[in-house]
Amino acid sequence: MTAPELKAPKKPMNRRNVGNAEKWGWMFQRVSGVILIVLIFTHLFINLMTGDGVNQIDFAFVAGKWASPLWQWWDFTMLVLAMVHGTNGMRMIVNDYARRPFLRHMLQWALNISMVVIIVLGTLVIFTFDACPVDAAGELLPEVPTFCEDVR
Repeated sequence: MTAPELKAPKKPMNRRNVGNAEKWGWMFQRVSGVILIVLIFTHLFINLMTGDGVNQIDFAFVAGKWASPLWQWWDFTMLVLAMVHGTNGMRMIVNDYARRPFLRHMLQWALNISMVVIIVLGTLVIFTFDACPVDAAGELLPEVPTFCEDVR
C-alpha cells in the first residue's frame, strides 16, 4: 500500500498589489464608514425628527431641501461615498470568494459599471431636480410663499 499523493497547495490569487492597494482599500472602508455614519444619521435626524417627522416628507419637502446647495452637496456626498464604500466592500468579497480569474474580473467590472451608472443617475436627479415643474398640482409645490414664483 502506498501513501496517497499530496497535491501542492493552490497558488495564491494573482492580485496586483500596487502601492499596497488592499491596505488602502481596507483603510478607506474604515474612514468612509465613520463619515457615512455622520452623514446618514444627520440626514435621518433632519428628515424624521424635525418638524412633523415622516409625515412631512413629500415632493414639497424634497424640493425645499434641494433648493439649498448645502443639502444638494450633502446628499451628493452621501450618494458617492455610500456607493464607493459598498462597491469596495463587494470587491473585497469577490476577491475572497471568486476563484476563477475570469469570473472575478467580470464581477468586478459589473460592480464598477453599476456603481458609475448609479452615481451618474443619482447626480442627475440631485442637481437637475426641478422644484417647480410647469404641470405640477399646486398642493405638491413647496409651501414657502412665492417659492416657485421667485424661481420662474
